[in-house]
Amino acid sequence: MVGDVARDGYADAVLDLVDHVPPGRATTYGDIAEVLRDAGWGGGPRTVGAVMARHGAVVTWWRVVRADGGLPLCDPVAALARHRSEGTALTRSGRVDLGAARAVLPAGPAPPG
Repeated sequence: MVGDVARDGYADAVLDLVDHVPPGRATTYGDIAEVLRDAGWGGGPRTVGAVMARHGAVVTWWRVVRADGGLPLCDPVAALARHRSEGTALTRSGRVDLGAARAVLPAGPAPPG
């Protein structure tokens, strides 16, 4: 349900993983989806993106970037400013340098049931 993601266990799991990304680091929608798939959840990067679009304001949303290091489309100017203030490694084009800044995520929680 990409278009209508309720704040459920999956959304809480996504937001919890985002909370584990430290200042100066970043992760991708795909990284989060992979951790959750490994834990037994479904969904992919777009599902994670739908959760972030709906609920991401309650977490450090700017630390979740596209697979190419591109900043979140919701507010790339604010995201860039936050990354600069945190000292996140950036490329000359203003993308997050995932080779240097990719966060190591903890294991995701298992789905209920």
